[in-house]
Amino acid sequence: MATIAIYSMKGGVGKTTLAVNLAWCAAMLSSRRTLLWDLDPQAAATFLTQDGKRPKRLAESVYEQEVKPGKLIRSTATERLDLLAADASLRDLDRMFFSFGKKKRLAKIIENVARDYDRIILDCPPGLSETSDQIIRAADLVLVPVIPSPLSVRAFDTVVDHIERHHKGRTAILPVFTMVDMRRTLHREALDAQKRWPVIPYASVVEQMARRREPLGDFGLRTPAGQAFAKLWRGVERKIARG
Repeated sequence: MATIAIYSMKGGVGKTTLAVNLAWCAAMLSSRRTLLWDLDPQAAATFLTQDGKRPKRLAESVYEQEVKPGKLIRSTATERLDLLAADASLRDLDRMFFSFGKKKRLAKIIENVARDYDRIILDCPPGLSETSDQIIRAADLVLVPVIPSPLSVRAFDTVVDHIERHHKGRTAILPVFTMVDMRRTLHREALDAQKRWPVIPYASVVEQMARRREPLGDFGLRTPAGQAFAKLWRGVERKIARG
């Protein structure tokens, strides 16, 4: 089992899109038993994949350890893909983790469901906080979406520095250029400077996910964006296999 976190200090960089589509790729292209774990109180990944039914308990009950995660996990329309939903109760997740005083609380919670899955994809809230530290400790690999702009690249550099300083570089990091528009000089220059970073193009078909409430793979796998997500996932699998 491997835990893959989709995390960024910045919001609006395509984090949830990346999480949902990689979870689909894990389940459908790699035939992995996959859990999409939504940790963001905005619950965008939940919106894109849920069946419309409300869980009987709020999401915060998992982190307070009032209930086991399995009680709130639901299947999705995608074969082999389950969802642990988020809701607004997670707006106080930082405070909860801080008050627990246990640095690996999230890792321990993940252990409760690990035997049932091959891949766990964490859709993480933005920011550098106690929650992000819990995520970094729990993840085998952290994917950081980066828009090709100086501020977004600077935010990525801050995350790298934080992991090196406070986590001794133990967690593997993979930057991913997202929302790439090759018509923009700034984007082309950023890609030229980092030729080895994976690239997800900006595409209107990706925006249709919110209207259809489906991962891109269900209706646009053969599009350039769909193929970019698939290629990225194959790279993630190779990185996990290498350890």
